Amino acid sequence: MRLIEKLTKKWGNAADPFLIHPSGQLSFSEVSKQKPVDLSNVKQGDVVALIGDFDPVSILSLLSLIDLGAILVPLTVETREDHEYFFETALVDFVIEGRTVRRLDQKETHPIINELRRRRNAGLVLFSTGTTGRPKAILHDFSYFLKRFDTPRPTLRTLNFLLFDHIGGINTLLHTLFNKGVVIAPHERSVEGILSTCEKYQVEVLPTTPTFLRMLLISGFIPKRVPMSLKIITYGTERMDQPTLDQLCTLLPEVDFRQTFGMSELGIVRVKSESRSSLFMKVGGEGVETRIVNGILQIRSANRMLGYLNAPSPFSQDGWYDTKDVVEEKNGLYKVIGRTSEVINVGGLKFMASELERVALLYDGLSLVKAYGKDNPITGQHAEIIVQPKRYEEFDKNEFKKHMQNHLQNHMTPRKIRVEKVAVGHRHKRS
Repeated sequence: MRLIEKLTKKWGNAADPFLIHPSGQLSFSEVSKQKPVDLSNVKQGDVVALIGDFDPVSILSLLSLIDLGAILVPLTVETREDHEYFFETALVDFVIEGRTVRRLDQKETHPIINELRRRRNAGLVLFSTGTTGRPKAILHDFSYFLKRFDTPRPTLRTLNFLLFDHIGGINTLLHTLFNKGVVIAPHERSVEGILSTCEKYQVEVLPTTPTFLRMLLISGFIPKRVPMSLKIITYGTERMDQPTLDQLCTLLPEVDFRQTFGMSELGIVRVKSESRSSLFMKVGGEGVETRIVNGILQIRSANRMLGYLNAPSPFSQDGWYDTKDVVEEKNGLYKVIGRTSEVINVGGLKFMASELERVALLYDGLSLVKAYGKDNPITGQHAEIIVQPKRYEEFDKNEFKKHMQNHLQNHMTPRKIRVEKVAVGHRHKRS
């Protein structure tokens, strides 16, 4: 059964809203009856870039492309400067934006795209969002991705904070569709815009990032502007720091904070936080195995990607994926303390940039911080830190330096303190 037919049967003619969007509230029946984009020239196995958001036309196009057996490349306008690179790397045949469909003169192909075409399955291409190197093109078999939704699960009124081109955003949309929930698309993703949307539409689940939650803390809007309807805040896509989580748990005692963890290469991995105030989590789920090698988390997943389109396979011969996440382990639970790229080595003494950031955030009056290692001709590296005060005129750099010296060993103390704005990207992650 085609996906749209399957979902139409599940939803029936219910008038209950499925999508709350700036343009209005729509049931699934109303979304599925939108005027469709003309896909008459698209055939099974074509690679199609869909530039959109969580709006009715984009959602209907996404579902229609899955039914056609196309290989979908979801993109957003925020990444427009990289679109030509994405089209070239993913070997895109068609580009859809709004109701406009244009064909590209694509003559090249790729072995794993050909394998997917032989299977006659729809595909999904996601691009990595790391800060080093050009983004990698990650190809999934969409049929495997959809299998996880066969098991019914509870759903709540969820704000789709994560973007249309993010695995978490696509997962939220499909989870809501398959479980007859309500997804709310925000009109803007600023702190005030998100809180206004949560209040107006009685949002129950807010999936977001640690950086956004830090921005929420410094806004002064909580707890007063957080609606009583909000039951769960999930956070992921980057490492959370304990001082921020502690403050949030104190200010919002009725909200359950849950950590998420996953990588586009591995699909969605199930996670259960030890408690609302703990950064330790259980990672696993059906078809997922974990192990620690030299302090680094490795994962083997049955629903992993088929491969990269522009890089060698990252998997070992027996299927393990090195996440590059440095973790602490406790009774089978893991806490991510940083990435391997964030290890700072001063004269052979290694420590994590996250430890400097944790200590820095204990100092009153800071909004955001970012620590990093810098090459040093004598010690190999030394630590530096960027701090963004809430009020620049009140920040005492010398007092902050004393605070760091009092809480850190000498080799960990930042040799340079930069007082400036910490860069935050459109995904609300520190750049």
